[in-house]
Order: sequence, then structure tokens, then C-alpha cells
Amino acid sequence: MAFSLLIKNARTRFSGGKLVSIGIEGDTIAAVGENLPEAGAAQVIDAEGRLVTESFVNGHLHLCKVYTLEMVGQDALSSYHGGSMGGAMTAIEQASRVKDRYDEKWIIENVRKACRLAQKYGNTHIRAFADTDTKAKLEGVKALIKAREEFKGIVDLQVVAFPQDGVVRDPGAEDYIRKAMELGADVVGGIPWIEYTDADMQEHIDRMFALAKEFDKDVSMLIDDAGDPGLRSLEMLAVKTLKEGWQGRVTAQHCRAMAMYREPYFRKILALLQKASIGLVSDPQTGPLHARVRDLYDSGVAVALGQDDIADAYYPFGRNNMLEVAFLAVHLLWMTTFSDMEIIYDLITTNAAKAMGIRGHVLEPGGNADLVVLNANDVYHAIWEHEAPFRVIRKGQDVTLK
Repeated sequence: MAFSLLIKNARTRFSGGKLVSIGIEGDTIAAVGENLPEAGAAQVIDAEGRLVTESFVNGHLHLCKVYTLEMVGQDALSSYHGGSMGGAMTAIEQASRVKDRYDEKWIIENVRKACRLAQKYGNTHIRAFADTDTKAKLEGVKALIKAREEFKGIVDLQVVAFPQDGVVRDPGAEDYIRKAMELGADVVGGIPWIEYTDADMQEHIDRMFALAKEFDKDVSMLIDDAGDPGLRSLEMLAVKTLKEGWQGRVTAQHCRAMAMYREPYFRKILALLQKASIGLVSDPQTGPLHARVRDLYDSGVAVALGQDDIADAYYPFGRNNMLEVAFLAVHLLWMTTFSDMEIIYDLITTNAAKAMGIRGHVLEPGGNADLVVLNANDVYHAIWEHEAPFRVIRKGQDVTLK
């Protein structure tokens, strides 16, 4: 068999320390073994004992807002990060000021910068949120759709039309979400917890599901992103998912109120998440509360990590580097053993792909040829050093940013 690409002298997470070769044909992994033929391969990469894994998946990034921190100011940082996140809604209102100046022309330049970083760090799939409301209108969506086409085959952007300021609270936002779907957005967003009443939260979810069903799209919602154990929009989302038969097509972001749930209620929510096959993306580095990641993982929920923000009103850092996110999560989640780090690595690769509905993101014959050759020999050192990969492979092509 002649391969279009052969990676030799590679370690994998499950090769038991042995060096193997990975044969790729087109955009698919054709074979993994110790003695694959090198002769006839169109391209050969010598991994020289480095670890080769699935490429990285970022389940949550507000891509339209990257690099806007200095534009909008720092008051939202204090409100969002203070105490037990009681000021989260205030932070959103403060951060929304940046949308007074939203323009596709400057947004696209910031988006391109962030996507080039994604390419550099082997982050090949991103669920990318664009504020879509009566302030932002369609400026962010247009920029992200443009970037999706420009980086096609390198970084896969799933564009989420996101009503950041609510739907009931922001009359007219729903119309902009519809227009965004007509323009070609990939996912219907939502943020029900920001509405004033439980009834309005349910209406928010119902309206966004109606659009998702009309356009046959997945749903991705920011849920209960505040220090209030009384927030119940995650329960509402799970029940709605079951009612509409949208299992496996819904992702919940943040769910920070979960950190304050009483145990019986958490167990009820866990059962609902399992039954509804809802993926959950946590971003522990961008706020002082976070979902119960380890419990979710152990229960089989498709839990993942996300970058969330890059130098915007909610978080002052970020490089679109999921190994850096993993490094921070190891500390914040106190998952510091080697076996813990293997789990953390799942949350930025295979588990994250499941949460986003990406099929075949696994290093085995028949899997997608989306891989990274790391500058490390094992997961522990990869997370510790969180360097850019030695090589980035997307759809069987070497797309390493030099």
C-alpha cells in the first residue's frame, strides 16, 4: 500500500511506548502499525519519537470579540470575576458597549489573527460564537462566515448565531438570528439565563429551538453562567431537547451555577444530560466557578474544555492554544496526576469532538486525518510545556504554520 502521507517513528497515547507508523490516504487514516511500508509514500514525516494525537478541538470561543479588551475597558472583568460571580449579568451589560462600534471590517482582522494562532497551535476545530442581536446586527456573523471560508481545510469554524443580550429582553434579536441562519450560520445559539424570569427563559429556549428545527441545525447555549444555584435553564434545556428529539445535537456552555448545586439536584441534572445526550463545555480559566467536570466525565457526559475568550471584556489573555487551556485546567480542577492529565487531554481532543458532533475524530484506521505531532513524548510533558506542535495535519495535509 502506498500512502499519500506516512508519519513514522511516532508514539501514540495507546502504543505502549512503542514507535509506530501512521499511514494516511487522502483525508483518512488508513493504517497504524509498526512496520508500514515507507516506499511509495508521497510524503514522509519523521516524528522522531514524538507523541502524535488527534488535533485539538475548541468547543467554545467568542470569536467576534477577540482582542477587544482595550477597546471596551476593564470594568466587566471586575464584575464577572468578582466574588461568587454575582455580577455576571452586569458584566455582560458592560461588555456590550463594544457592539456600538461593531463593524465587519475590523472584526475580520481580529478573527484572522485568532485563526492563524489556531493553525499554529493545532486547533483545527472551533465552535465560534458571534453576537447576533439588535446591537451587533450581522457584523460579527458576516466576519466569521468569511473567515470560515478563508480557513477552510485548515481550521473548521462552526459559526454560532448568538443572541448575547437575550431574546425576550432584546426584541428583534430573534429576527437577526433567522437572518444569520439564512446567511449560512451553522449553529443556533442561546443564553436563556440572562432573561428576567423563568417563563422568559423557557420562551428563549423555545424560540431558538423553533429556529433550529426549521433550519435543521444544532443548538449551543450559554447556560447558568453566574453564582446562583437557583438558575434552572440547564434543566429547561435538557427537557426541551428530549421533547423535540434533538438528542446529540445540543451543547451547553459554562453551566457555572452547577458548582453550587446541592447533591440531589446535581444527580437529577446528570441523569437528564445523559438521557438527552447533551455535550457540555467548561471554561474554568475564565471565571471563578465551573461545572463539575470530573463528575460529568466519569458519568459519560461528552464534557469538553473551551478557550471561551481571547483578550476581551471577560478574560485578558488567551492564544487559541488548547494545551495552554489544558495546563490551566489541570490546576483549576486539581487534576494533577498523570491519569488525570490523560482525561484533561480527552477534553481538548476526542471528548470535545463528541460534544461538537464531529464524527471520526480518533487516531485509528478509518478516523479523520486531523493530527498533531507534538514537541513532547507524552501527555504530561505536552501539557506542561504547551508548545506549538512540530507538525499540524489537517485532512491529511501538512498545514503547519511556519
